Amino acid sequence: MRHFVEIMDLSRDDLRAILDEAHRMKKARAGYPKGRRDNDAPLDGYILGMIFEKSSTRTRFSFDVAMRQLGGSSIVVSNSELQLGRGETIEDTGLVLSRMIDVLVIRTDDAQKLNDIRFRTDKNGELVPVATIPVINGLTDLNHPCQIMADLMTMEENGIDIENARIAWVGDGNNVCLSFVEAATKFGFSLAIGNPDGEYSIHNKHRDEKDFIGQANALKERSGVGGKIEVFTTAEDAVDGADVVITDTFISMGDSEEQERLKALSPFQVTESLMQRAKPGAIFMHCLPAHRGEEVTEDVIDGPRSIVFDEAENRIHAQKAILRWCLEV
Repeated sequence: MRHFVEIMDLSRDDLRAILDEAHRMKKARAGYPKGRRDNDAPLDGYILGMIFEKSSTRTRFSFDVAMRQLGGSSIVVSNSELQLGRGETIEDTGLVLSRMIDVLVIRTDDAQKLNDIRFRTDKNGELVPVATIPVINGLTDLNHPCQIMADLMTMEENGIDIENARIAWVGDGNNVCLSFVEAATKFGFSLAIGNPDGEYSIHNKHRDEKDFIGQANALKERSGVGGKIEVFTTAEDAVDGADVVITDTFISMGDSEEQERLKALSPFQVTESLMQRAKPGAIFMHCLPAHRGEEVTEDVIDGPRSIVFDEAENRIHAQKAILRWCLEV
């Protein structure tokens, strides 16, 4: 079963194939109305189910549009609309939905739910499958792999050779940041992370998870595959010489202590003067929603270096390729 849950789960060749297919499909429908089916309609007759336990704009719309363009249909529900909200297990939900739909997207706070809907432990302690359909990670507290695939696609559209790029992430060491760490191990780019010591550092936020940074750098030393990943405590050190500068909101859904977060992260705001430290022609990216005046200034996000709305649009095309990869169609 082809699930799309973490970038680390896929081979470099599979990830490359997904990106190439995303580029191909976008070019093939240039000039079409957004609701027009692709000429081959490869997912005609297929149904996508989507469970959203967190609010969503881009993930929800892009997957729905993606499925329609591929010729299929979709069903979208929130957690409160399901029996999950009344105590039904995620395992039973997976078993039931496997009988009714062809592929499932889940957006949740708890990454463990994506594991539990795919596998359970039997009486012998062995992992056995639960869902018999592909499961796609629409965002968890640990990862946002669909976003990263759209981001990499957008970089390539703008002339960035991702395998040889220096990508700077500044701000909170959050789930999107961690997915970029995983992508660096696959595509070979260098990733410079700028975040403060303490609570919002990627080292602290993911200290109980796999040591992706250590794994990535060890792999680079052993085989030359995978990019070097460095963590800096200033935005300036991270951005110096970067081809791409990326940030995310300083206050995400469910975050508390807003003033403390803003105080700790404000030195990592992306300003025009910070962008000057990147390479000439460097681009700015942000997965949105954005808060102008907090993580980024208006002159950067609305300026000529920003490609944030191309990035948002490409969620459709990257996810079309992910859906086709999962379903092997």
